[in-house]
Amino acid sequence: MSSLLGRKADDVLDTLGCWGWMTNLNLSGGFASGMSTKGIKISILAFEVAKAMVKGANLMHSLSNENIRHLKEVVLPSKGVQNLISRDINELLRIAALDKWDELEVFSGEVARFGNRSEDSQWHNLDRYFAILGSELTPQKQLKEEAETLIQQFMVLVEYTGELYNEMQVLDRLEQDCWRKEQEEDDPNAPPRGDSLAILREELKRQKKHVKHLKKKSLWFKILEEVMEKLVVIVHSLHMEIHSAFGSSDGDKPAENDHPKLGSAGLALHYANIITQIDTLVTESNSVPPSTRDALYQGLPQCIKSALRTRLQSLNHKEQVPIPQIKAEMEKTLQWLVPMATNTTMDHHGYGWVGDWANTGSIINRKPAGQTDLLRIETLHHADKEKTEAYILDLVVLLHQLISQSRTASDGLVRSPVKSPISSPTIQLSSSVKM
Repeated sequence: MSSLLGRKADDVLDTLGCWGWMTNLNLSGGFASGMSTKGIKISILAFEVAKAMVKGANLMHSLSNENIRHLKEVVLPSKGVQNLISRDINELLRIAALDKWDELEVFSGEVARFGNRSEDSQWHNLDRYFAILGSELTPQKQLKEEAETLIQQFMVLVEYTGELYNEMQVLDRLEQDCWRKEQEEDDPNAPPRGDSLAILREELKRQKKHVKHLKKKSLWFKILEEVMEKLVVIVHSLHMEIHSAFGSSDGDKPAENDHPKLGSAGLALHYANIITQIDTLVTESNSVPPSTRDALYQGLPQCIKSALRTRLQSLNHKEQVPIPQIKAEMEKTLQWLVPMATNTTMDHHGYGWVGDWANTGSIINRKPAGQTDLLRIETLHHADKEKTEAYILDLVVLLHQLISQSRTASDGLVRSPVKSPISSPTIQLSSSVKM
């Protein structure tokens, strides 16, 4: 493999004009040999580096011209974003930009942490260096191209690193099996087991050889200092790409208001689960078990429970609405609200601890062609708490009507044990109910 950066990257870093030592980096080593005599091998840190690199690659991908256009033309004008977050496009752009700065802060923080593990002091305290990267840096096509090339090479290494993680798990199990088999063989009272131990030892030998081969092809044997050079270039490029895409820096905060957001209140996932439960109950309104309705009700926020009582009491004096009309009314909201809830759940699970990404299969090919990365603004994270609660309240009221009407229709044929969500044994609309 030829040099990934060469002398051109030195010239690019010279123009950054931040810290003097950055202009002296030797960026011509690439990942070609991975056998430098200086520095330390990444070793077990490879899995954390790989996980961080996936985040960096996803961030770079989200900043492509195609994805920024998708954000502005599809995501921000969508009903979910407009109804729950804001109808002001400029405000939404500031929120989306801030999310990207937050993602970069996480990635650059990981890079700085890796640098502190280096034997070379020039990689120490990179967090201070990244903090002074100014938005006055002019985006450069050359640096972007070099960073994209680096990311492509990194992702090949990440793929092998993910495979290494899985194969090391297999190796660990084989070693334990072999040890147990040896203990059994040493037991004089144990029955003879033929050649099973020999077969297991041969399998263990092959697995060790396979793991050693993967270590050479992954990040495991790469030199930390060489990898740090590439990571710093990627951080620089990401900083300039965010500024180029949004024309703002991390200092441009969205306007604050008095309405709390679900993410900051720690309620995004909980409200997403409520919405998902409602959607499920709508599709199964003819056969909803009391336990399912009870679970939904018990999970409702106190403010919605209190408002629900008043709303349901007022329904007693109104004419019953036909089931198709109720479902149609609910569908108008659910068709844009459910995707926001689903995205929230997906975003929450994410990659989790270091091994999760390695168990999801191929990292490079995990997305269908043309599929964009999930954006935080497509979730309930930035959703206005009061607005979201108002939509949930409306849905729960309609759901009550739907289940009541479905029960009535069923009772016309065969007496059904299904009760309404508010009149079940544990949820009674009376002065004695716990609200």
